[in-house]
Amino acid sequence: MKLIKLEQPSCKPCQLVSNYLKEKEIEFEAIDVTQRPEIAAEYGVMGVPVSILLNGEGSELKRSIDFKPDELDHIVEIVGGQ
Repeated sequence: MKLIKLEQPSCKPCQLVSNYLKEKEIEFEAIDVTQRPEIAAEYGVMGVPVSILLNGEGSELKRSIDFKPDELDHIVEIVGGQ
């Protein structure tokens, strides 16, 4: 599994999500949508932050939009159980 987080550097909610995931010791790939807009388009992301959990084949398993600890906790549970 792989967790990607689409973000913008100046976005405060994006920073909250990053800090939350780091606190939970969850590895993720941060993707700056200002530098990589094609990735945002690929996943249909209209605003940030968006965290997307992908399976081994790259298919989406779970998505969390904005900073929602309950949704992020569910992702943490899935990643922790792998």
